Amino acid sequence: MILLNPKKHTRDYPDQKSREIMLKTIAFFETRGKRRLKSDDHERVWYADFLEFVKKEKIFSTLMTPAGHGASDSRWDTWRNCGFNEILGFYGLNYWYTWQVTMLGLGPIWMSNNEELKRKTAKLLEDGGIFAFGLSEKEHGADLYSSEMTLKPQADGTYKAEGRKYYIGNANKAALVSTFGKMQDSKDDYVFFAVDSQHEKYECVQNVVNSQNYVAEYALHDYPIQESDILSRGREAWETSLNTINVCKFNLGWASIGMCTHALYESISHASHRKLFHHTVTDFPHIRQLFVDSYCRIVAMKLFALRAADYMRSASSEDRRYLLYNPMVKMKVTTQGEEVVNLLWDVIAAKGFEKDMVFESVARDIRALPKLEGTVHVNMALIIKFMKNYFFSPAVFPEIPRRSDAANDKFLFEQGPTKGLGKIRFHDYRLAYDSITLPNIEIFKKQIRGLKRLLMLAGPKKSQAEDFDFLLILGELFTLVAYGQLIIENAKIYAIPNELLDQIFDFMVRDFSKFALQLYSKTSSTRLQMFLARCLIYRPVPNSKQFDKIWSTHVQSLDGAYAMNEG
Repeated sequence: MILLNPKKHTRDYPDQKSREIMLKTIAFFETRGKRRLKSDDHERVWYADFLEFVKKEKIFSTLMTPAGHGASDSRWDTWRNCGFNEILGFYGLNYWYTWQVTMLGLGPIWMSNNEELKRKTAKLLEDGGIFAFGLSEKEHGADLYSSEMTLKPQADGTYKAEGRKYYIGNANKAALVSTFGKMQDSKDDYVFFAVDSQHEKYECVQNVVNSQNYVAEYALHDYPIQESDILSRGREAWETSLNTINVCKFNLGWASIGMCTHALYESISHASHRKLFHHTVTDFPHIRQLFVDSYCRIVAMKLFALRAADYMRSASSEDRRYLLYNPMVKMKVTTQGEEVVNLLWDVIAAKGFEKDMVFESVARDIRALPKLEGTVHVNMALIIKFMKNYFFSPAVFPEIPRRSDAANDKFLFEQGPTKGLGKIRFHDYRLAYDSITLPNIEIFKKQIRGLKRLLMLAGPKKSQAEDFDFLLILGELFTLVAYGQLIIENAKIYAIPNELLDQIFDFMVRDFSKFALQLYSKTSSTRLQMFLARCLIYRPVPNSKQFDKIWSTHVQSLDGAYAMNEG
């Protein structure tokens, strides 16, 4: 079973410590129970008990201290971090969020050459500390060029920090806040430095959101900074900010997978025991379609994210393919999560608003994930840079295996320059597509060939290249190709049945046709572009026997498979 079931947690881990962390985390939430989970959410209770549990079990220090800086069983292991992400997302985005922003805060520290501060950080983590990432500002968002946080040199060789940061998670309690700014009177002399949220010159101004999380505005008032507090300068500081986000935005897709999985369990269990018009809700054909689509989309989300993690763990300065797949986990997987919740909500309707349903929290919070750590548009702008080489200039790479080994992912903190994305090469996507023959995959291959033909014969004109809405549609089509590629690669690794894989490509064909129609309908599309876009529109191959098998074997069987302890 590829979906997470906390009461039958079967995910493989290469060591007992990793498995214990996951099982203890599950036990923490199941022991608290759903009533307490929902009550704390509604009352916006700071999750001090969760952080005390994390401290007692040394969970953050084990999972987020790179090898060599902490205990012998500490390492930065993307495989087990993905599993922990999924579990936290399953039980609530609020708990995931404090983990996520701690990871963001740690990025600039582990990427720095400041060994003294690394040792201090490892000790703070071991003592249960959480961390924060001071990047965004109220007036400029994440526009780094416009940062107004300033570091002012003093006559004695020290510095004073002055300025404000906005929308900073954990900034009320963080042991250290990695803060991005500029040297005084400079245009682009960037700097990262660490501050203590409990210092007298640090002001936690307010919580800017109405939730269980504390997402702070904080101000530094002539905060004293010594050389030992500085993490990086100049171009290195700039690269650190982007590379930290590269590492951490990957987590958002996993949170979405966890949330959608819990919502699916609640929805199928509700619908399977509710009668309308003398029929069980799940007897209606359109309800079964909604459930099968939801299930297939979640499985696809997880297959893609798992495979993207393999590429992240295997990355090097010579192999940076992860820089395409990583933002897709952030952008594509999270928007698919929204789609899943929309489908399930059409099934359970008003039940989705009820305060004792986890679904109620999921429906509210799932919207946040595509909008954090760079919007969908920002990540799509990044993804489009890879399109030319992906389609037209493949290279040869060794095959990447499943990476579930107990390794420290050292390269993630040594990524180097963020320039030159357009030069990154990829292996030939046709290797995956040509490895299998299934009806809907064959249709999808036709759509891919049609897209390449459109790009060769009627690529964007200069005016269209400046119209981001036009490029966004092209980017969605390109993204589907890479999405399907990694799903096929991982279907073999995880022994996904052919009928399930073909049913996944049923919705992939429909999604491709949807975006092709949008391209056809753009008022700026030329006649040739309209003709070629129309040639991309197909319907999936109908197969009622396959659909019925997916429904009965994979979806209907989830009724009663999991329910959270009430507590």
